[in-house]
Amino acid sequence: MSVLFGTYECKLDAKGRFMLPSGLRSQIADGLPEGLVIKRSVFQKCLEIYPMNEWLKMMEKVNSLNPFVKKNNDFKRLFTAGVKTVELDSAGRFLIPKDLVAYSGLSKELVLSCSTNIIEVWDKDKYEEVVGDASSDFADLAEQVMGDLYGE
Repeated sequence: MSVLFGTYECKLDAKGRFMLPSGLRSQIADGLPEGLVIKRSVFQKCLEIYPMNEWLKMMEKVNSLNPFVKKNNDFKRLFTAGVKTVELDSAGRFLIPKDLVAYSGLSKELVLSCSTNIIEVWDKDKYEEVVGDASSDFADLAEQVMGDLYGE
Protein backbone atom coordinates (compact mmCIF):
# COMPACT_ATOMS: atom_id res chain seq x y z
CA MET A 1 0.00 0.00 0.00
CA SER A 2 1.17 3.47 -0.73
CA VAL A 3 1.26 6.26 1.80
CA LEU A 4 -2.20 7.55 2.74
CA PHE A 5 -2.74 11.29 2.67
CA GLY A 6 -5.39 13.86 3.39
CA THR A 7 -7.67 15.14 6.12
CA TYR A 8 -11.40 14.65 5.77
CA GLU A 9 -14.43 15.78 7.75
CA CYS A 10 -17.54 13.66 8.07
CA LYS A 11 -20.53 13.11 10.32
CA LEU A 12 -21.18 10.27 12.75
CA ASP A 13 -24.79 9.12 12.86
CA ALA A 14 -26.69 7.97 15.97
CA LYS A 15 -25.72 4.33 15.32
CA GLY A 16 -22.00 5.12 15.18
CA ARG A 17 -21.67 5.03 11.39
CA PHE A 18 -20.04 7.45 8.99
CA MET A 19 -19.65 7.56 5.25
CA LEU A 20 -16.03 6.97 4.28
CA PRO A 21 -15.12 9.91 2.01
CA SER A 22 -14.58 8.87 -1.61
CA GLY A 23 -11.07 10.38 -1.74
CA LEU A 24 -10.03 8.17 1.15
CA ARG A 25 -11.97 5.13 -0.02
CA SER A 26 -10.13 5.20 -3.36
CA GLN A 27 -6.78 5.22 -1.53
CA ILE A 28 -7.60 2.05 0.44
CA ALA A 29 -9.74 0.34 -2.23
CA ASP A 30 -7.19 -2.44 -2.86
CA GLY A 31 -7.26 -3.41 0.82
CA LEU A 32 -11.02 -3.27 1.38
CA PRO A 33 -11.70 -6.91 0.44
CA GLU A 34 -9.36 -8.04 3.25
CA GLY A 35 -11.09 -5.76 5.75
CA LEU A 36 -9.91 -3.11 8.16
CA VAL A 37 -8.84 -3.06 11.79
CA ILE A 38 -9.83 -0.31 14.21
CA LYS A 39 -8.17 0.25 17.56
CA ARG A 40 -7.39 2.77 20.27
CA SER A 41 -4.48 5.08 19.59
CA VAL A 42 -1.40 4.65 21.77
CA PHE A 43 -0.73 8.34 22.38
CA GLN A 44 -4.02 10.22 21.87
CA LYS A 45 -7.74 9.83 22.61
CA CYS A 46 -8.50 8.97 19.01
CA LEU A 47 -8.88 5.78 17.01
CA GLU A 48 -6.70 4.25 14.33
CA ILE A 49 -7.89 2.38 11.26
CA TYR A 50 -5.41 0.00 9.67
CA PRO A 51 -5.88 -1.67 6.31
CA MET A 52 -5.52 -5.40 7.07
CA ASN A 53 -2.16 -5.71 5.28
CA GLU A 54 -0.73 -2.87 7.41
CA TRP A 55 -2.18 -4.41 10.58
CA LEU A 56 -0.57 -7.76 9.79
CA LYS A 57 2.82 -6.05 9.30
CA MET A 58 2.42 -4.31 12.66
CA MET A 59 1.44 -7.53 14.40
CA GLU A 60 4.53 -9.27 13.01
CA LYS A 61 6.62 -6.68 14.85
CA VAL A 62 4.53 -6.94 18.02
CA ASN A 63 4.61 -10.75 17.96
CA SER A 64 8.39 -10.74 17.60
CA LEU A 65 8.69 -9.39 21.14
CA ASN A 66 10.02 -11.91 23.66
CA PRO A 67 6.96 -13.40 25.44
CA PHE A 68 9.04 -14.14 28.54
CA VAL A 69 9.51 -10.46 29.32
CA LYS A 70 6.58 -9.14 31.37
CA LYS A 71 6.61 -5.63 29.91
CA ASN A 72 6.36 -7.12 26.41
CA ASN A 73 3.21 -9.02 27.40
CA ASP A 74 1.81 -5.92 29.08
CA PHE A 75 2.45 -3.92 25.92
CA LYS A 76 0.80 -6.55 23.68
CA ARG A 77 -2.28 -6.62 25.90
CA LEU A 78 -2.64 -2.84 25.96
CA PHE A 79 -1.79 -2.39 22.27
CA THR A 80 -4.49 -4.84 21.20
CA ALA A 81 -7.12 -3.76 23.76
CA GLY A 82 -10.38 -3.01 21.99
CA VAL A 83 -9.14 -4.11 18.55
CA LYS A 84 -11.95 -4.94 16.15
CA THR A 85 -12.16 -5.94 12.50
CA VAL A 86 -14.61 -3.87 10.49
CA GLU A 87 -15.88 -3.56 6.94
CA LEU A 88 -17.76 -1.00 4.92
CA ASP A 89 -21.44 -1.80 4.52
CA SER A 90 -23.18 -1.90 1.12
CA ALA A 91 -23.84 1.86 1.36
CA GLY A 92 -20.14 2.65 1.94
CA ARG A 93 -20.65 3.36 5.65
CA PHE A 94 -18.23 2.44 8.35
CA LEU A 95 -19.52 1.34 11.79
CA ILE A 96 -17.42 2.27 14.82
CA PRO A 97 -18.13 -0.09 17.73
CA LYS A 98 -19.81 1.62 20.70
CA ASP A 99 -16.95 0.93 23.13
CA LEU A 100 -14.50 2.68 20.81
CA VAL A 101 -16.87 5.62 20.31
CA ALA A 102 -17.02 5.99 24.08
CA TYR A 103 -13.24 5.58 24.53
CA SER A 104 -12.40 8.30 22.00
CA GLY A 105 -15.25 10.65 22.94
CA LEU A 106 -16.48 10.90 19.37
CA SER A 107 -19.46 13.17 18.76
CA LYS A 108 -21.32 13.99 15.57
CA GLU A 109 -18.45 15.84 13.83
CA LEU A 110 -15.41 13.72 12.90
CA VAL A 111 -12.03 14.34 11.34
CA LEU A 112 -10.26 11.51 9.51
CA SER A 113 -6.56 12.28 9.34
CA CYS A 114 -4.18 10.09 7.39
CA SER A 115 -0.93 9.35 9.14
CA THR A 116 1.41 7.50 6.76
CA ASN A 117 -0.23 4.05 6.60
CA ILE A 118 -3.16 4.44 8.99
CA ILE A 119 -6.21 6.66 9.35
CA GLU A 120 -6.78 8.46 12.63
CA VAL A 121 -10.41 9.06 13.63
CA TRP A 122 -10.87 12.13 15.81
CA ASP A 123 -13.69 14.06 17.37
CA LYS A 124 -13.45 17.31 15.41
CA ASP A 125 -13.11 19.57 18.47
CA LYS A 126 -10.37 17.37 19.98
CA TYR A 127 -8.51 17.25 16.67
CA GLU A 128 -8.55 21.02 16.29
CA GLU A 129 -7.39 21.42 19.88
CA VAL A 130 -4.48 18.99 19.48
CA VAL A 131 -3.40 20.42 16.13
CA GLY A 132 -3.76 23.98 17.42
CA ASP A 133 -1.71 23.24 20.55
CA ALA A 134 1.02 21.53 18.54
CA SER A 135 1.26 24.10 15.77
CA SER A 136 3.04 26.65 17.98
CA ASP A 137 5.79 24.11 18.75
CA PHE A 138 5.92 22.52 15.31
CA ALA A 139 9.06 24.32 14.14
CA ASP A 140 10.99 23.07 17.18
CA LEU A 141 9.55 19.58 16.81
CA ALA A 142 10.44 19.48 13.10
CA GLU A 143 14.03 20.47 13.88
CA GLN A 144 14.35 17.86 16.63
CA VAL A 145 12.82 15.04 14.60
CA MET A 146 14.06 15.85 11.10
CA GLY A 147 17.11 18.07 11.69
CA ASP A 148 19.70 15.30 11.59
CA LEU A 149 17.96 13.30 8.88
CA TYR A 150 20.20 14.62 6.14
CA GLY A 151 23.43 14.50 8.14
CA GLU A 152 23.56 18.22 8.83
